[in-house]
Amino acid sequence: MSFLSATLDRVKPSPTIAVTTKAQELKAAGRDVIGLGAGEPDFDTPQNIKDAAVAAIAAGKTKYTAVDGIPELKAAICAKFKRDNNLDYQPNQVTVGTGGKQVLYNAFIATLNAGDEVIIPAPYWVSYPDMVLLGGGTPVTIEAQLEANFKITAEQLEAAITPKTKWFLFNSPSNPTGAGYSWDELKELTDVLMRHPHVWVLTDDMYEHLAYDDFEFCTPAQVEPALYDRTLTVNGVSKAYAMTGWRIGYAAGPKMLIDAMRKVQSQSTSNPCSVSQYAVLEALNGTQDFLAPNNTLFEGRRDLVVDLLNKAPGIVCPKPEGAFYVYPSIAGCIGKTSKGGALIDNDETFATALLEETGVAVVFGAAFGLSPNFRVSYATSNEALTEACNRIIGFCEELS
Repeated sequence: MSFLSATLDRVKPSPTIAVTTKAQELKAAGRDVIGLGAGEPDFDTPQNIKDAAVAAIAAGKTKYTAVDGIPELKAAICAKFKRDNNLDYQPNQVTVGTGGKQVLYNAFIATLNAGDEVIIPAPYWVSYPDMVLLGGGTPVTIEAQLEANFKITAEQLEAAITPKTKWFLFNSPSNPTGAGYSWDELKELTDVLMRHPHVWVLTDDMYEHLAYDDFEFCTPAQVEPALYDRTLTVNGVSKAYAMTGWRIGYAAGPKMLIDAMRKVQSQSTSNPCSVSQYAVLEALNGTQDFLAPNNTLFEGRRDLVVDLLNKAPGIVCPKPEGAFYVYPSIAGCIGKTSKGGALIDNDETFATALLEETGVAVVFGAAFGLSPNFRVSYATSNEALTEACNRIIGFCEELS
């Protein structure tokens, strides 16, 4: 009999963390490595937010707080949802967790039973299916192809829904593709959900403020108000506010669900870091002036990466609407051999050979549920991106 839980046999470690760790190990060994695996802005946390954290420490706000967030922060979150999304929530409909990841995990643990299905569009963030499996549910994926700009259709969603479906998990702009659904595109999906009242909506809006060109962010309960009573709207400060290490995510939804999620959190981590909560209070209530210039920088990086990667033989890289990722196809590289002798028979061997032969670390597409592709995070400098993309071009040019 194994000492370890059988539940662990159903899940795997995060591939994005594995790639970042491998890149760090090679750097430590003296290799010239450019890491494009981590989904983390290279900007520093804005000064006013850091100052608020220092002030909280000086004021002794370092004790336990309410299990799922201080009242002031919950009020600020309610104000944010009203201001940005025209959604009305009360503080008792809000939960604050240790990152958006914990909020999603709490929701699944609080609601899933054996046999329950969760519909997940692919490509997906690597943790979604494994969190569903840890909660005892069954992930059901819908493949969104490159030809559809990595967006699923209403017909695909309709076909995936069964009497066992409990959640539809929605992420726009997307990690890993950056694809963003317009109001009209999202309305087609919410129209399907209106025909299936047993299906709840879990929307991951972490990249809300990272939207480019004329794309305008919207979220399901905003597009279809009749879904309000069965939608959990998840968000956080990690990406737009450059606060990945502060570990604060939040969500709003029906009080019954929030109460259940609080119960889970009370018996796992209890409250998120008190100092981080006061920092996020300033992030949401303070100036938002840095968002627009940061977006302009990200948009320029996106254009740089898309332009360069489309010059690589065998690669097709669409231009995304948001986030800070691209998800190019390497269909034209499959079956070829690298200069170093590696047979490129899938996207994992492509990413491995790319790292070993050029020092560029990317995440292979199979980790996100759709191949043959790889993910690039362009949340780094123009210089690093230019050098990395030129190395990728050279790698592809030498495939035979």
